[in-house]
Amino acid sequence: MNTVLNNTQQVTEKKSPEQALAALAAAYPGEVAFSTSLGYEDQVITHFIFSNTIPVEVFTLDTGRLFSETYSVWNSTLERYKQTIKTYYPETTAIEKLISEKGPISFYESVENRKECCYIRKVEPLKRALKGNKIWITGIRAEQSGNRQDMPQVEWDEANNIVKYHPLLHWTFDEVKAYISKYNIPYNPLHDKGFVSIGCAPCTRAIREGEDFRAGRWWWEDSSKKECGLHIKM
Repeated sequence: MNTVLNNTQQVTEKKSPEQALAALAAAYPGEVAFSTSLGYEDQVITHFIFSNTIPVEVFTLDTGRLFSETYSVWNSTLERYKQTIKTYYPETTAIEKLISEKGPISFYESVENRKECCYIRKVEPLKRALKGNKIWITGIRAEQSGNRQDMPQVEWDEANNIVKYHPLLHWTFDEVKAYISKYNIPYNPLHDKGFVSIGCAPCTRAIREGEDFRAGRWWWEDSSKKECGLHIKM
């Protein structure tokens, strides 16, 4: 772990995101993967990878509850870059059991139920997607959540036994939007309607003026540190 972590820090230091991604792909061929949820930040990183033909696997998690707009930008991205986005789905048996026993919207009933749904639809598929990789690229930005302010750009993820690299960690929201506009990158039209962080349709709403970036996720929960379990500090 320490060797990969230290090497990743050295390889990415003082490099642009594109240079850092290319360097990581060269250092760990076939062992670097990027998880995209098709949001603003992830579309920027997808552009880095696809437009520069960087050999990093791009994958997404289809929870079965995504917005129609998310599927549209997904398709537009495939048409634009003519490259593959590998897709992972929840295990059929686990979803069938959850819905049969608790119904289709049990996540509204308690934090425990919501985390159970997130685990089945996102966390477990993520573990399968990351298996065999040494570097996990994410679109996390420090500005997105209070508990991400002190996050290092390169870190060890104990839960998934992998090194994480956040190329856009220090970018502002305005910088992300400007980059999207400059390169005419496909993006989710929900962003234009106040949706900053876009997840599953039943669990995401637009944010109001002055609200935190994450306020639109699981809005019915009274918590300042709402995460789905993909990015947890152990």
